[in-house]
Amino acid sequence: MNEVLVVIPAFNEEANIEIVVDELIREYPQFDYVVVNDGSRDRTAEICREKGYNLLDLPVNLGLAGCFQAGMKYAYQKGYACAVQFDGDGQHRPEYIAPMYQKIMEGWDIVIGSRFVDGKKSMSMRMVGSRLITAAIRLTTGACILDPTSGMRMFNREMIREFAVNLNYGPEPDTVSYLVKQGARVTEIPVKIGERLGGESYLKPMVAASYMARILISILLIQNFRRRR
Repeated sequence: MNEVLVVIPAFNEEANIEIVVDELIREYPQFDYVVVNDGSRDRTAEICREKGYNLLDLPVNLGLAGCFQAGMKYAYQKGYACAVQFDGDGQHRPEYIAPMYQKIMEGWDIVIGSRFVDGKKSMSMRMVGSRLITAAIRLTTGACILDPTSGMRMFNREMIREFAVNLNYGPEPDTVSYLVKQGARVTEIPVKIGERLGGESYLKPMVAASYMARILISILLIQNFRRRR
């Protein structure tokens, strides 16, 4: 068994999942992976079974939080040293996994693949929302996380245990903020995020705006009342 587990949450990714997993198997065999099919209504699970992929097939759609937590429970039970959240739509690039793992080996608890750490920023609505979340995290924790909404995050063994045993939450910016308040050490590395290979993203403008508002409220207000199991 390898040290690193690539956790691939997948919901209706029949257009992308084969390309994503085959690249990992072909080009990065040093990393283990698991596809967590989140009750997809398309052929995602069928494709994974036909190809013989390592698959956790959830019978119903749990959403990202439940899907990711299932992957972290798997990582915890199998004894992996770290796990990286890796989108099944082709936007995350596997060449960044090794540099993230190096940061984990240096002693960091969470490593975020950041689109903005190199200083190149646009003024899209998503960027504005990300800046607001960065400010909220800095206000409540003192930590400066430049790309808190990045979905490419690696967690060490201690953080895997937190998600598998103690935290009933998904890997969202407010959870990262909560873990920072509990003493977790977070760093970022610069990454480039590709375009979705196929299908449509669920994160439409109105959904994105609602997401940003919910995360801000959670960080500024609800976070103080969160408790471990």
